[in-house]
Amino acid sequence: MNAFQKPQKLNVLNKPLVSCCQSPMTGFFRDGYCRTNEQDFGRHVICAQMTEEFLAFTKKQGNDLSTPVPDYGFPGLQPGDRWCLCAVRWKEALENNCAPPVFLEACEIAALSVVSLEELLKHQV
Repeated sequence: MNAFQKPQKLNVLNKPLVSCCQSPMTGFFRDGYCRTNEQDFGRHVICAQMTEEFLAFTKKQGNDLSTPVPDYGFPGLQPGDRWCLCAVRWKEALENNCAPPVFLEACEIAALSVVSLEELLKHQV
């Protein structure tokens, strides 16, 4: 399999993974899918809908997702945008009562090694 072939991945519902977002383009591989491999140390596997509360929280944690970075083609995220989050960051937000809503069909099954399906179900869109 070459780098451009998308491996078949399953979502947290044990069904084929669907795209999270194409605009802005998200995912560790910037292909719209929240999927991971051994190179993705952050495990960008949770498809979440951004909220003002979460964007402020993650900025305080040192990961500013709302400020554009044109050199990397990053437009900056706004409330309502979908984005592939690191599972650990989503869990931190959960523990701080500001976890953004998730799209279960677009969350890779690997997320379940960090958060429970029950936690995700409580926050599904």
